[in-house]
Amino acid sequence: MDETESLNRAIHEEVALFPYDPTWPTLFEKERDRLLDLFPDEFLAIEHIGSTAVPGLSAKPIIDILAGVDSISRADELLEPLCRAKYATSMEYNASLVGRRWLMRWAEGRRTHHLHLMVYGSEEWHRRLAFRNKLRADTKLAQQYEKQKHLWATEFPSDREAYTAAKGDFINEALKDSL
Repeated sequence: MDETESLNRAIHEEVALFPYDPTWPTLFEKERDRLLDLFPDEFLAIEHIGSTAVPGLSAKPIIDILAGVDSISRADELLEPLCRAKYATSMEYNASLVGRRWLMRWAEGRRTHHLHLMVYGSEEWHRRLAFRNKLRADTKLAQQYEKQKHLWATEFPSDREAYTAAKGDFINEALKDSL
């Protein structure tokens, strides 16, 4: 499979959840270290977020990385260098985002990492970390979330945007008294 075919498969990959893999934190650390080596002065913090950051939680096997920058304009400036560093992105998709930028890494036709560039310390920065921390601390909430994710993956197997939107209401409800 050539690189273009691999990227196209990754872009159109179906939503599929896998049991928790204890190697996920190590995969995050490896990519965090790679990013810090390549861009030593660019990120104010790099955090592991998403379901792969919650021990025991099933997930799409994609490592979600939250990288803090000092401004969205700085995030925009980093898109091209990050694409040279084995990431891909959609400028059209990023233009639709408010307060963040998104990239992905892939290998062998599947997504391996999502990189979320966000202003360090922003409301959305704190929101993403608060949800991760709440799932880590509350086993019952994590189990409810996992159950719902399986339902959404069944309902939206070919529509990642609908799957992500469905998670939004759950996340908002979980955080309503936290922020």
